[in-house]
Amino acid sequence: MRSTSASAAEVAATLPGDDIVPTAEVVMDRAFTLAATPQLVWPWFVQLGKQRAGWYLPRSIERLVPSGRRALRHVDSELQSLSVGDVIPDWGGKDATFEVAILAPQHALVHISSRGKVRLSWAITLAPVAGGRTRVHLRLRLGGIKHTRLAEIGGGFFDELTIVGLAAGLRERLRDAARHRPGA
Repeated sequence: MRSTSASAAEVAATLPGDDIVPTAEVVMDRAFTLAATPQLVWPWFVQLGKQRAGWYLPRSIERLVPSGRRALRHVDSELQSLSVGDVIPDWGGKDATFEVAILAPQHALVHISSRGKVRLSWAITLAPVAGGRTRVHLRLRLGGIKHTRLAEIGGGFFDELTIVGLAAGLRERLRDAARHRPGA
């Protein structure tokens, strides 16, 4: 598994949606590079989520998940319509959801949510990099946090694990999709 550490420049950058939770007590930045262009990466993020394509994990981990709860291993055209205001169920609790706040195809997808008194925004941005690759930068901003240190340490650890799994799962899926693409 590779690191998902964001660079100092990425952490310092302003991302779409930063103004949604302007006084965030906790901000978590993660980033990784994928060997595919933003136009090939984007559809995977559009369909991400509970009751959609799931949460991408590598095969080695998905084997431990019941088959009915495993994430899709292909892009599903029926899950590609996403609009600002759409609500997506989330795993963060029985009634937890995300709402799409910003949607800039092949560049940025920002979700927002409230969990009790906590407000959050989750930005996913894609940037092309040399060699037909994509730099994925994810930023989670949390406001209204009562126990900041606990959120930074415990939440940070959980966030790192889930994003490491996501990155590895996406790398596998993109590699598999490239093998099956005409002319590949």
